[in-house]
Amino acid sequence: MSGSLKYSKYKPSGTQWLGEVPTHWAVTRLGRGFQLMRRPPRKEDGNLTAYRDGEVTLRSNRRLDGYTEADKEIGYQGIRVGDLVIHAMDAFAGAIGVSDSDGKSSPVYLACQPLPGHDARYFARVMRHIALSGYITSLGKGVRERSTDFRWSDARNVLVPVPPIEEQLRILAFLDRETGQIDALITKQEQLVETLTERRQAVITQAVTRGLDPSVEFKDSGIDWLGKCPVHWKLGRVGNSASLTLGKMLQAQGDQAGSLRPYLRAGNIQENGVDIAEVKQMVFTEAEARSLTLKQGDVVVVEGGAGYGRSDVLTQDLTGWGFQNHVIRVRLFDGNDSSYFNYLVKAIRASGHIEAIGSFATIPNVSSDKLSRIRYAIPLLQEQQAISKHLDLETTRIDTLTAKASQVVEALRERRQALISAAVTGKIDVRGL
Repeated sequence: MSGSLKYSKYKPSGTQWLGEVPTHWAVTRLGRGFQLMRRPPRKEDGNLTAYRDGEVTLRSNRRLDGYTEADKEIGYQGIRVGDLVIHAMDAFAGAIGVSDSDGKSSPVYLACQPLPGHDARYFARVMRHIALSGYITSLGKGVRERSTDFRWSDARNVLVPVPPIEEQLRILAFLDRETGQIDALITKQEQLVETLTERRQAVITQAVTRGLDPSVEFKDSGIDWLGKCPVHWKLGRVGNSASLTLGKMLQAQGDQAGSLRPYLRAGNIQENGVDIAEVKQMVFTEAEARSLTLKQGDVVVVEGGAGYGRSDVLTQDLTGWGFQNHVIRVRLFDGNDSSYFNYLVKAIRASGHIEAIGSFATIPNVSSDKLSRIRYAIPLLQEQQAISKHLDLETTRIDTLTAKASQVVEALRERRQALISAAVTGKIDVRGL
């Protein structure tokens, strides 16, 4: 945006979200420039989705899994290429764009055809800016958490800036060029994050399965997920090195006598740490409180749910805490390093072995019993501690690089959105750029 200029004169737009606009721009309601369409779907029309990133396309162009298909397509409508499409329930999150395909959708979608002097792509940019600024949320009628019901009766009355059509096209050309360059930079940084994430896991797996001495002799471990290991490492099972305890099942606070205590949830255990910023409580009896303690050095593993198998080691005592039944506490016996064991669980999970032994009857999970039976190769304590120290240094270095790349991605996204906002609202004059 270097060298960009403001317009010479501005006027009040009459709406708070927009502020001032160039004097030669009109400000009208969206319904003055678009006609709501209600076409019957055709037999050949495929299902179409408006995504939160602004793309409106056939589901088959992105993915087919994860959707709930209606048994009867009651009220379905036809969508055509070039329609401005607004998802009434997800508009607040940016599910607004121009369809690149002919297709069909449920009646929760608004399919709008532009009238002369209105380019649907420009107004899609405007409406997404309005959505991401929080304005649609303030207008919508809340019907479920983190959503709004933004129907045509709301959308048609939103005041929008209307530059001359030639200027709309120039703004679009400018944004296509500039956001394309930013998107390319974002892609490179995201690829770097992915590479660093893969590198981090490879470093962990190499160290906990092969050790740190490249000259050591190896033997066949006889363990499928492991393969070869250093010849001097012993073979054993997790249950021979630690006690494993499953937490308490969640229940209503009034179900039993006891006291309210904070508890560790599966959601507190993230890929790279235990996050206890959000604390919840439930009732524990005195016996449960004694048996379900959490101490520095305990390894906590997610037993069930989307992140089953995630783990970390506690770096402090959680005095007075308990833990829920979707968390397994692994308390290592003497002669075992808990930091090493945590890295080991990460390597086992990355190998796919935890998934292989998991259960999928209701929610995906790995039971404490199955976890205790996992076989692995066990270095002496001194070697475990050396591996842990090495991995602490290496993962910290990689995590620092990953955080920097992620910060760059976030800054680029903010820059992208600010550029779009400034261009479509007339805060910068891009006609000569």
